[in-house]
Amino acid sequence: MKKIIFLFFFAIGTFYLADAQEKIDQGMIQRIRNEGLHHSKVMDIAFRLTDVSGPRLTISPGFSRAANWAKEQLAGWGLENAVLEPWGEFGKGWELQKMYVAQTKPYYRPMIAFPKAWTSGTGGFKKAEVMLVDAGDSADFVSKYSGKLANKIIIINQHDTLMPGFKADARRYTDEELKAMSDRKPTIPAYPRPARPVRSGRSTIALQNDIKEVAKKEGALAILTYSMRGRDGTLFVQGGGPYGKDDPENFTDIMVAVEDYKSIVRLLQANIPVEVEADIQTRFITDDTKGYNVLAEIKGTDRELKDEVVMLGAHLDSWQGATGATDNASGSAVMMEAVRILKTLGIQPRRTIRIALWSGEEQGLHGSRNYVKNHLADPATMELKPGHTKISTYFNLDNGTGKIRGIYLQGNEACRTIFSQWFEPFRDLGAGTVTISNTGGTDHLSFDAAGIPGFQFIQDPVEYSTRTHHTNMDSYDHLLADDLKQAATIIAAFVYNAAMRDEKLPRKPLPEAGR
Repeated sequence: MKKIIFLFFFAIGTFYLADAQEKIDQGMIQRIRNEGLHHSKVMDIAFRLTDVSGPRLTISPGFSRAANWAKEQLAGWGLENAVLEPWGEFGKGWELQKMYVAQTKPYYRPMIAFPKAWTSGTGGFKKAEVMLVDAGDSADFVSKYSGKLANKIIIINQHDTLMPGFKADARRYTDEELKAMSDRKPTIPAYPRPARPVRSGRSTIALQNDIKEVAKKEGALAILTYSMRGRDGTLFVQGGGPYGKDDPENFTDIMVAVEDYKSIVRLLQANIPVEVEADIQTRFITDDTKGYNVLAEIKGTDRELKDEVVMLGAHLDSWQGATGATDNASGSAVMMEAVRILKTLGIQPRRTIRIALWSGEEQGLHGSRNYVKNHLADPATMELKPGHTKISTYFNLDNGTGKIRGIYLQGNEACRTIFSQWFEPFRDLGAGTVTISNTGGTDHLSFDAAGIPGFQFIQDPVEYSTRTHHTNMDSYDHLLADDLKQAATIIAAFVYNAAMRDEKLPRKPLPEAGR
């Protein structure tokens, strides 16, 4: 029966919208284009969120600098109710204060390295022998190395091989790829199924965590780790363990370039001693362990529709390895620029427009999930709050610096014709693909899970997955100004159109509780 209802929903929605003509104010769209493409401030905003603020790990000084600046800037543009809204308990903050790592034997060389978040420092300058360890499980590790790890830096024996990359780091979607996205057919269910855990034996990460626990108890100084995703000095560096306010500090875990890592392993395999010196200082922040989102509004003016809301947002937090330019200062800057464009043009939206810059996304969409739970609905029970019916839609941006090529419908086929018409004025800018597909990993999922239309835009990949996503290379210089100008312009138009429609955007049937 549910399958029949679902198909009926799509059939009726598609039939009805096939002949529906959207009311689009082409004059306003042209004004939005002119402001967004020729008078953009998006790179100025990005500069403030990256170079000026620094890394923006949730509950870090860098995040606080960026969030407070964003709140004040939004208010300065004339948005109302600009606020840092607490959403609940997050855990400890963390900050890197000093970092030096170098190999000193058998010869000196600096190393490309970065500590993982929420890990301890070295307790001052330390010089230590590097010890190669090899174990099939934690029990094996204890039996082999108990009593031998004190004052050592540990490196785990690895046998994989670094292969050359024959593809360019950066790319754009081809016309054929975009057409394939557009041609995909609706599938059942409309909501993505929860991911199922893959059981393929004990993972390397789990074994590594066990080794770190033993090493900490035995008095080792640190562990060197690496990621095979990284090459050419790129470090994919993230968290090093739990960050709850009562969790103990995590063992010092230093991510190093794969080239440095494998060189040390080869030397130790050849019984050539290796010595490393390090001076790492980190700080844990526990005076306020709540998470905060940045919120601000352009108030609606229509007597009947002003209490309804069109939302746009992006996550403001980043990882610690760089200044989080493409993940996700780019998305935050674009969304801020979109509302700047609309305020500069003096629009009088029928519905309220609300921007949200989320925290805690990198650890599990915490900021947006808790916003939805606190204000709209709890997906675990699907008990709806009064605000649930007031949200027309939520638009998200979080796939790097690439320009917008289209939008993911998240299974909401009834919006296809609407969005296709909204894209018409921007086809000359390379945008227009509308795909039924779901896409995951970011904050629109929090709204979709509660039955509220939530959409992520399709963006050109550029070098997001290959070079900048969660890496030490994710800096301002990897941003493409023209792409971000295009994205902000299109999103400003989408938000305006949604705020001016006679009706809210169509919704999918409510999901089942606990999906």
